[in-house]
Amino acid sequence: MDAEMLDILFQFLKAFVVGGGICLIAQIIINFTDLTAGKILVFFMLAGVALTAIGLYQPLVDFAGAGATVPISGFGYLLASGAMKGAEKGFFSAITGSLAAASAGVTAAVVFAFLMALIFKSRTKRN
Repeated sequence: MDAEMLDILFQFLKAFVVGGGICLIAQIIINFTDLTAGKILVFFMLAGVALTAIGLYQPLVDFAGAGATVPISGFGYLLASGAMKGAEKGFFSAITGSLAAASAGVTAAVVFAFLMALIFKSRTKRN
């Protein structure tokens, strides 16, 4: 194996460990609390916003890449970093900056959800 291949494998390992660690924290919260899934998602998104605001999430993104940006806390990071970049241009840009930063991901989620709804038939979950 050459050095480039080892570097790619190491990047995958870092993303897996960090993303898995975030999921592990969520699973522990699910197992040991009575919080609903919606509340846990909001908690992680707000944690991403808060960690970005105090400057702790960016080093995690620089280290782990997709391992830190793919989980829901990465969405909070995306909103906060977009707002902070927009704030450099003014108040209105601070509000629209987070929307502009997240627009591609939200659009993709809506379009692919619509396509899947056309392809597959939904049904009620049986307990």
